[in-house]
Amino acid sequence: MKENSDNSKILTITEVAEYLKISEVTTYKLVQNGSLPSFKIGRSWRVKLDDLLEFIERKKGERYI
Repeated sequence: MKENSDNSKILTITEVAEYLKISEVTTYKLVQNGSLPSFKIGRSWRVKLDDLLEFIERKKGERYI
């Protein structure tokens, strides 16, 4: 299946943490408390880039965690 844009990309927790320049532990907290939309495949969490970008826009100017 061909992706329409880079925004439909699926990221791992490590990639999300690198993108946000935060620790993986903090990223797991965001995911597990439902603040950052995500889903599990097996035992691994995944985040859609679209959802990550929307999360960033919602949280602009706020202190989080």
